[in-house]
Amino acid sequence: MKKSSVEVGLSLIISMLCFIINITSCKKDDNPIKFTKGTFPDTVTAITDINSEYDDYNGSANQYLSDIVLVFSSSRGSSGVKTDLLQGSMDYTWDKTTGVFDFNSEITSDVFLTKLIDSANTPGDDFGPFRTFCAKDGFEYMVLASENGGSNHDIYYLRNMPSNGSTVPAVSVPFPATLLNTDYDDEDICFDVSQDSAYFASNRGGDFDIYLADTCKYGIKIFLDGDYPATIRPADSLNSPKDDKCPFIFKKIMVFASDRLGGSGLFDLYYSVFRHGKWSSPVNFGPKINSSSNEYRPLLLFNENFTNYILIFSSDRPGGKGGYDLYFKGVTISTE
Repeated sequence: MKKSSVEVGLSLIISMLCFIINITSCKKDDNPIKFTKGTFPDTVTAITDINSEYDDYNGSANQYLSDIVLVFSSSRGSSGVKTDLLQGSMDYTWDKTTGVFDFNSEITSDVFLTKLIDSANTPGDDFGPFRTFCAKDGFEYMVLASENGGSNHDIYYLRNMPSNGSTVPAVSVPFPATLLNTDYDDEDICFDVSQDSAYFASNRGGDFDIYLADTCKYGIKIFLDGDYPATIRPADSLNSPKDDKCPFIFKKIMVFASDRLGGSGLFDLYYSVFRHGKWSSPVNFGPKINSSSNEYRPLLLFNENFTNYILIFSSDRPGGKGGYDLYFKGVTISTE
């Protein structure tokens, strides 16, 4: 039976639709990118390939895009007897198509860092390194706490010309931070972004508090050597009747550890934001980070290609390799 013109027209339309559907389904997505920015994971993650069965904690981090260079304390070299500085690295990726975050970590043997660490380590405990560059004098500094020959800790510093490529500059011996050291424990130093102020922890007043020292316009060395009058005072808005330690500053944000009342157990991590010329009341990071164990020495880093900060810290919580381990987690902090 001969088809009508209507039937022929419908057949043509259906054929064309099928052709278009087939072509469309075979065509690749011209823009597979689903995520313009990455997001650091919201779960606490162990930096497994750096951690050991001994204490691994109190680190310093320098970030170069998605590569993080770590200098941290570990007691593995003495089977738990004392802590020395070690080096490691962590790098991460974010798949803009799938949204998958991945990272790698390892113990490293960078020639310059080996020289720096060998110069810093002493027969006693060495911990809490902080590395920075001082534009006022053109030197790099590593500041840390070491045993002073007795039972207390003092702050020491090493300095060198910037390391560049294959060049391995000379590194100074550790010098005592004359301005800051007392007969008590003085440790955990950091500087604000402009290096106008230094913050450190000390138990010179009984318990550990965070102290503020106004720095010198001529550079870190002159400041640490105590070659000019400086005001040192407790940072009252940050401290509590308990122990407050390990300050670290990223731009307007300070993160630190405290065993103050109201926490999750022992030492918890807190943050404070610098607003209107003063530090805000400290905020507990909450149960997604803090546990009934100790959380210690927080470091806050930022990558402009990510939506949040990355917080690196140490904890002796169950489930690690042993003692203190290094962990990280993505966090969001408003500075408004």
